[in-house]
Amino acid sequence: MSSKELTMKVTEFKIQGPKLLQLKAFADQRGFFVERYKKQAFVDAGIPYDFVQDNFSTSRSAAHRGIHYQYDRPQGKLVTATRGQVLDVIVDLRKSSPTCGEHIAVEIDGAEPKWLWVPAGFAHGFFVLGNDSADVFYKVDNYYNAQGEGGILWSDTALKIPWPSRDPIVSEKDGALPKLAEYLKDSKF
Repeated sequence: MSSKELTMKVTEFKIQGPKLLQLKAFADQRGFFVERYKKQAFVDAGIPYDFVQDNFSTSRSAAHRGIHYQYDRPQGKLVTATRGQVLDVIVDLRKSSPTCGEHIAVEIDGAEPKWLWVPAGFAHGFFVLGNDSADVFYKVDNYYNAQGEGGILWSDTALKIPWPSRDPIVSEKDGALPKLAEYLKDSKF
């Protein structure tokens, strides 16, 4: 049996590239144990990247972060929640892709160990669900570069993202990002 069969179930999407990785948890009366990251298992799942940086955020209920991307030194991201629940969203920004401008939305819960693989060329954001805060952890395959970052306005109706109906807590920076149509005029990917 391969490590892929032992440690995770891999789900692919209509949009080529991203993957949802449901990890195998070993549960008993104490809780559960899971191998959050085992390089060979991810290689077997088609994610043979070397991760160079780990990022972590804690966000309040109804907080919204993103939708961000990095065009200079693009990053692939392996995203999970370790506590709380988030609606994790990625948008295909690859101008040559037949799914450019389309999105994937996945609920990730810290109580159900899973990762979302977000390849380079996609923008990423999330919204904290429920009444509690959430901890989001992600591994990236390239270093952060502030001069090469960008974003898409989270509320752009052209994206057709089913954000929860509550008023989100959004940073001033994220609230001023351009819409998808503006991005496509000056595409970075």
